[in-house]
Amino acid sequence: MDYEYAPLRLPSNVDRLTAAAQLAIRAEFSGWELARVQLFPDGSRRVMLRRLVQGPAQPGLSY
Repeated sequence: MDYEYAPLRLPSNVDRLTAAAQLAIRAEFSGWELARVQLFPDGSRRVMLRRLVQGPAQPGLSY
């Protein structure tokens, strides 16, 4: 399986509930899933999102 990745940086003033809501919206509407979270001493977070790469649709096949 091939994945595409999207890094996201959340500043320290974003609380945990707001961060979870942002990630849930991206997951539901864009198909992203959480791959990794790194928390820094200053309180900021680096989040790595991933989703499956969708290949071109082949004629005669439906998904």
